[in-house]
Amino acid sequence: MDTSNIGVIFDYLPRLLQGALLTLAVAVTSFIFSFIIGMIGAQMRLSRFAFIRWIASAYSSILRGVPELVWMLLLFFGIQMWLNQWTDYLGWGLLEIDPFTAGVLVLSLIYGAYFTETIRGAIMAIPVGQMEAGMAYGMNAWQIFRRITFPLMMRFALPGIRNNWLALSKATAVVSIIGLDDMVRIANQAGAAEHQSLLFNLCAAAVFLLITIASLYLFKYWDGTYRKGIVEVRYE
Repeated sequence: MDTSNIGVIFDYLPRLLQGALLTLAVAVTSFIFSFIIGMIGAQMRLSRFAFIRWIASAYSSILRGVPELVWMLLLFFGIQMWLNQWTDYLGWGLLEIDPFTAGVLVLSLIYGAYFTETIRGAIMAIPVGQMEAGMAYGMNAWQIFRRITFPLMMRFALPGIRNNWLALSKATAVVSIIGLDDMVRIANQAGAAEHQSLLFNLCAAAVFLLITIASLYLFKYWDGTYRKGIVEVRYE
């Protein structure tokens, strides 16, 4: 890396910051949707109906069994072209899925499968007596979920949620291949234009590292919040 040209990074700084914000937007939006999907999927996995459990299990296995890159290409190019063949046949307008929507959709579906298993395991770790106590106090199903199930579930699920978020935030780099001007795509373009690929890719890596560090501090705070009231026994 030629350090004499390191100042060129400031010429691209506005675009890099814009790309970093777009990367963060994809990550946060995908995280929210994947968490919601995971909550629904976990309830389906714990359903007393075998068919519903089978659907949730099939979704979880299939989505986790194929790489993000393949799903991204499959949705953005393959499925979009297939749908447009039908819309053309029916005389409808052309269906276009923009890169941001496609990226969020794919990441949400994939990591929704991971959250399904994380949340299912956390719910199963809750002592049954906790829910029975809520019922004995006359709580309805929503009150039991809001006051007992969700807080205890978060206590058990938070380490898995943290790992899923860290993996998801780095997986946003895959969205650059479908044309989204995120941080990775801009860094690659700038590096190629200035013949400073190492410099610009190091900048992208540094931003991902900052996101990881900030996330770890945030999850540490959440962990302390959900672990209030727990007495830890330590053996000397």
